[in-house]
Amino acid sequence: MEEILYQYNPWWEELVFSEEIIPRERYLDRLIKYLDNKQIISLTGLRRVGKTTLMKLIIKELIRRGTSSKFILYISLDDYLFHQKSIIEIINEYRKLHKLKIEEKIYLFLDEVTYKDNFHIQLKNIYDSQNTKIFAASSSASMLRDKKASLTGRAITLEIKPLDLEEYLFFKGITVKKRDKQLYKSYFLDYIKDGGMPENVLNPNREYLMNLVDDIIQKDITAFHGLKNHQILRDYFLLLMERSGKQLSINKIAKILSISPDTSKRYLSYFESTYLIHLLPRWGKTNQRLLSAKKIYASDLGIKHLFMGDRDLGSYFENYIYLVLRNKKILYYLYENTVEIDFYTDDKILIESKFYSQLNEKQNRLFSDYPASKRIVIDSVDKLVLLNEL
Repeated sequence: MEEILYQYNPWWEELVFSEEIIPRERYLDRLIKYLDNKQIISLTGLRRVGKTTLMKLIIKELIRRGTSSKFILYISLDDYLFHQKSIIEIINEYRKLHKLKIEEKIYLFLDEVTYKDNFHIQLKNIYDSQNTKIFAASSSASMLRDKKASLTGRAITLEIKPLDLEEYLFFKGITVKKRDKQLYKSYFLDYIKDGGMPENVLNPNREYLMNLVDDIIQKDITAFHGLKNHQILRDYFLLLMERSGKQLSINKIAKILSISPDTSKRYLSYFESTYLIHLLPRWGKTNQRLLSAKKIYASDLGIKHLFMGDRDLGSYFENYIYLVLRNKKILYYLYENTVEIDFYTDDKILIESKFYSQLNEKQNRLFSDYPASKRIVIDSVDKLVLLNEL
């Protein structure tokens, strides 16, 4: 145990932080502000989106502030060498190693925390009985959910998302001046291919993204849920990407893959829980929202591009607008008499995505006549700034 803990925490012996890490200030600033309160910080989001990097940057900040490195523990709980140990047992071993009393404050960074059974209860017990600040990370939304409400009032959840276009340009070292706003379209087309996964933005590689998808399907879906047929899940995901930006029929996918509708519905929930996809309900009465087909969006445009190539650039643009608006507004799509408007918010804002094109006659009529507090058409990349006003 001692050897593996030292491997995970090289700062106990020397400072080994790379100065080449590009910080994501919008998350880092917020996380640093959380350092001084007691609550557990739960980081969630797509695998390899940068959760571990953010935790390492917080550790670096703690040491910069003068915190002794022995009071900081980082571990990844999906490591097989931790398999037989509970979280509490690992922390007890750590305290023994550095002779830390129970009242001495320690900073715990627990990666892939959902790999431990009953982790909610364990975190609650640690929170209640020890002087700690806990950061816990997971790539599974469903597993992170606290069904027994053990951590109610004790935890704050922050989703880490792929880079948006602004962050992408920052990572690339690109600055676009106001007089050159016509360049945004070209950079957006580059962004579609690279996507927003930080490592891939810095070193674009199709194989990296393909391995990421396979890794998520294998580790976070197939192995985690005890499934046997890895290939059918890959085929299922291909069908999801082909339908991204469209209304999704669970029954049609079930028929194509020769699986039951219930199995199809369950597989869809697995992909949503790993943040590979997002689902958008239809606007309407409660039964319409629950029973109508949902629209599907990819969580990362680079992953979508793996399967779709340069087909239908408008769907990428719509997908991006959804990703910007997601968690900023409660969103729906509007569907009336076979005519669809891309987004309708809970505060009655209509938003239509048109990638250098215009609404057709039927769309324009619905867009103009449907009750709305505001109407926005985003028809070019430089007009994405309009979303900042919402």
